[in-house]
Amino acid sequence: MDEREPGNGQDWIDDARNELSGMLKEGMEHPSTKPVLTGAAVGAVGAMVLPVITWPVGLAAGAGYMLYLYRRVVFGAQKNADAAAMPDLDALLERAVKAGIFGTKMRSVINAANPEGIKAVVAQQFEVGRQILGHGLVPIIEPEVTISIADKAEAEDILRDAIAAELDALPEDSQVMLKLTLPESANLYAPLIAHPRVMRVVALSGGYARDEANARLARNTGMVASFSRALTEGLSDAQTDDEFNATIGESIRSIYDASVAS
Repeated sequence: MDEREPGNGQDWIDDARNELSGMLKEGMEHPSTKPVLTGAAVGAVGAMVLPVITWPVGLAAGAGYMLYLYRRVVFGAQKNADAAAMPDLDALLERAVKAGIFGTKMRSVINAANPEGIKAVVAQQFEVGRQILGHGLVPIIEPEVTISIADKAEAEDILRDAIAAELDALPEDSQVMLKLTLPESANLYAPLIAHPRVMRVVALSGGYARDEANARLARNTGMVASFSRALTEGLSDAQTDDEFNATIGESIRSIYDASVAS
């Protein structure tokens, strides 16, 4: 079992301690670091417009909320294997339901426009997604296409069609969220956004600089930002409070504007 994965006999407080310990050791490489930083940043900015809350309290509340709300399904894919071991997922999902968790996210990475490989990745994500749906939670499907590959556009065409086929096979009363790389073709994912079994399609920044990510997002009607790398661009522990607040405030404003641009 991954050391970051919550153990079967631990309570949620122990799990949170393990997550924080892993984040301190691994920094941005740890899967919980980015969503927690995002929550902290949003909480701090929110505190700026609420006079009864100081920014440190808002920062801590935002970080804690993200750590609590989005418990991730963590698993390690075996090298050159088609499947990943996910022991005791049902037990973990049962605990999530009792704790009032909304949903979970699975992330895979696509590095080439390989039709069979992409279909296998999507099938695996939806297989786990159906297991999550069975517990009344919302699966967040995230097959990330690497932005630097030469055949990114082709990979995205294959991915869209593979996701649509899996969505069509879901029960009519099921809904999932999709978290996708900003596509090469504007509105490529419009059919997925309009699909009745999709609650929301959100965009990951995927390594694009914020200005580029915002420009791409603004061209895709119905997609909204779920940026982490682009959100934290320009932040530094060397900044003063005023500099930090100004930087993160401008970042949030620009990402919001891009989300509602079309």
